[in-house]
This record gives sequence, C-alpha cells and structure tokens, in this order.
Amino acid sequence: MANLAEFLVETAARQPERTALRLGPLRTSYAELDERSARAAALLHAEGVRPGDRVALMLPNVPEFVVLYYGILRAGGIVVPMNPLLKTRETAYHLKDSGAVLLFEWHQAPGEGAAGAAEAGVRHVAVEPAAFAGALAGYEPAAEVAAVAGDDVAVLLYTSGTTGRPKGAALTHAGLRHNTDVNAVHVQQLTPDDVVVGCLPLFHIFGQTCTMNVAVRAGASLTLIPRFDPQTVLDAIARDRATVFEGVPTMYAALLQHPAEADVSTLRMCVSGGASLPVEVLHGFERRFGCMVLEGFGMSETSPVVSFNHPDRERKAGSIGTPVKDVEVRLLDDRGQDVAPGEIGELAVRGPNVMKGYWNRPEETAAAIPDGWLRTGDLARQDEDGYLYIVDRKKDLIIRGGYNVYPREIEEVLHEHPAVALAAVVGVPDERLGEEVAAAVVLRAGAAATGAELQEFVKERVAAYKYPRAVWLLDALPTGPSGKILKREIHAPAG
Repeated sequence: MANLAEFLVETAARQPERTALRLGPLRTSYAELDERSARAAALLHAEGVRPGDRVALMLPNVPEFVVLYYGILRAGGIVVPMNPLLKTRETAYHLKDSGAVLLFEWHQAPGEGAAGAAEAGVRHVAVEPAAFAGALAGYEPAAEVAAVAGDDVAVLLYTSGTTGRPKGAALTHAGLRHNTDVNAVHVQQLTPDDVVVGCLPLFHIFGQTCTMNVAVRAGASLTLIPRFDPQTVLDAIARDRATVFEGVPTMYAALLQHPAEADVSTLRMCVSGGASLPVEVLHGFERRFGCMVLEGFGMSETSPVVSFNHPDRERKAGSIGTPVKDVEVRLLDDRGQDVAPGEIGELAVRGPNVMKGYWNRPEETAAAIPDGWLRTGDLARQDEDGYLYIVDRKKDLIIRGGYNVYPREIEEVLHEHPAVALAAVVGVPDERLGEEVAAAVVLRAGAAATGAELQEFVKERVAAYKYPRAVWLLDALPTGPSGKILKREIHAPAG
C-alpha cells in the first residue's frame, strides 16, 4: 500500500459516484477518474514505460493532468511535472536531466515542449481532450497498481533554479503520502463534502499536494482553474459552493483589490503559502471576505508542508505556525549550532516529508542535508509558544554598512500605507556601504503616492539604516509560475 496512487483507488472504492473534478460545467466522478487513470497506466505499459521510468507532464490545471499523474504512478513510473510555459532549451534541459522517456504536452501549447523533446530525443504526445479520451478507450484498465517501496521516488520536482540551474527534488511515495495525510486530516480537516479551489498550478508542489492529492485522499471535490484570474476564482467559488481556497500572497492581494462582489459565504478555510503573506493583506482579506486565512510554510524539498497555523489552535498573524505532525525543526547559526531562544537562525527540517535528495546530485544533496537536517535557506525565529516566524530568505538579507536589514520587515511597513498594493524590498550594490536598501512598489488601482512619500512613510517607522533610499513605482512585479514574486528579476528602472 505504499504507492501514492492507492489514495485514488481507495477513495473511488469508497465513494465512486461523488464528484472528484470540476472544470466549469464539466464533472468527473471518482469512478471515472479511477478508471481513466488505470487506462492511462495500460497506455503507458504499451508505450514501454517500466517501473522507475520518468514521464514528464507539461499540462495546465485540466482533468488530463490528474488522470496522467495517477496513471504514471499506477504504472510504477516517476512523474516529472513541468511548467507549460517553459521554452525549448528549458524543456530539453529538464528532460535530459531527469532522463525522461516520454513527454505529455497540452495540445494548445505553442510548440516549445515538442521542440525541446525533439532536442532531448524524447517521445512527445500532444494531449487533446477528445483524442486523449479516445486513445484511453482503446486500452483495458490496468488491473494492478504497481508495487513500490516507501522510499521509491514518486515525483521528480524541479526547483525554481534561483541559485543556479534547476535541480530535481526526488520526492518519495512515503513522503508524499505522509504529507498528504497530515494535510488532509490534521491541517485542512477535509471531508467528502468539501470543495477545494484548485487555482494553484498542479505542476507546483503546493497545488499538487495541498489541493490535488489532499482532495483525492479525503474524497473531496477539486475545482480546476487553468489560469488564475480574480473574477474566475470568485465565480467558481460562488458556482461550486467552494469551502476551501488556497493561494499564494499575490493571489490574495489580487482578490482583495478586485472590485467585483461575489457570494463566498461557503468558504470555511483559506490557506496561504509559497511566500510570506503581509499582515495587512491578511487582515484586509479577512475583513472583506469573512474567512480566516491560515498561513503555513513549505518548500519543494519537503513535499511541501513543514509548519502551519492549525485550525484547532491559536492562530498568530504573521506566523507560519507550528511544525506539522512528525516534522521537527531547528534554528541554526552559520556553524550549524542551535541559536539561543528568541534569536534568528536558519530553519532546518527533519521528518518523513523531506526529499530523498537532488536527482543525480550527491554533492548538492550532502550540502543541503549534511547531518539529516535539511537546510531551508530561510531565516526564522521562534516565540515562547513554539510558533515560527519567517524573517526572510537567507540570500535576500541586506547587509547595509554592517547592519542587517530584513526585507520582509520593510515590506510589512510599506503594506501599511493605504496606496500600496504590492511591495518588494531588495538590496542594490553600493560602493560605500556594500549594499543599499531599495523598494519596488505597485500602487492600488486609483491610488496616488510618490516614491518620496513612501520613503518618508517608512523612515518614520523604522531605524534610520533600514528605510529604502530608492523607491520605484512599477505597474507590476515579476512573478514565477506559482505567483511568487521574483526578486532576482527586480532592477532599477532605466534612467
């Protein structure tokens, strides 16, 4: 029973007629999803896919992603989820690095995946819903779910590559099953009556575990949204009577600023992760939509959830909560020693959710997990109740004239200004001080403020060495596939 795909088999046996997936007016029952994934496994067997083979998926949030994901696992393969927006050279790199034998790509893609597959010498299949359904119908459902060991790799998830070329985090069946169980039962406390909004990309671990796998494990219904748009999300919540919404901070900011009203009274829980949620955005969202937002922390290498503000415990705004079941954390200094209580240190994690390692990268695996504890690269502190607070990414720390400046602290202040919609604080080179503090800001629709005004606003609220000496007003901030702000792509405007 170690295979992650067993969750689907068990749920389909328990409640075959309940709705598993929704996409607009389309409905897929658990019996249909189970059968289609079993047919997909048979198709893969016919294509020569053997246990341990890597099969890549380059699809948006559509039912075919879910069918193929569980089909690959049933066949004993390893899923390699990929962003559908990758270019040819990026696609080829992922396919070559993972050693994938097959790539499934959405039929409306612009051809980058097909070109990358050709460059990598990998078979390519365009997935068009009607043709794909017809192809599956030609196969008898695979009778068995492949037997695997708990530490066998289930998913090869490529990191964003913020510190170099992307690396494949090898996530095991046992690790993903454990994190899915913990989230379904202890964190989100899902039941078959829940409807989860799935606008987080399924090729990303947050959406994959916390919406798709968790919904399947609990027998809940997953509303698929191929591309995030505030109005589309609000319409889906009202139409499907959704009970759980999960998103990253930029999604919450977009929903908060969206002018249209909608009936979201059925929401019982909102979950935020992927990056720190500004407290002002959290409170503003809760006031407008009447649903508590619970913030947690995770990463690709931890399947992903490490800690969470549990719904049956005290919620602390600005905190990522306490470690989830069976997961341990420590805060370490640069020598790998525990910091004193209340001090800031690098968050280290140990538990069944931690990856097996980086695919074919033993040296980088040893650097990331030198002693059984995964170094996250995040600086955090812990209060007297055990609640964790992310201070910043270690690599985002700004050292200005020997003083540490944590960008998140300054971003929180900027979000207190009524004109500010989004803010990102970065360090820029400075000959005299080493680094100087700068901020990129997006204003709310219809709001007005100058860079000098925002600079003065922060200056009045923080120590003199912390406030930004440059404030850039931008129309938008660069974001990655999951909606996370990409600070490495923020630069001073020309001129």
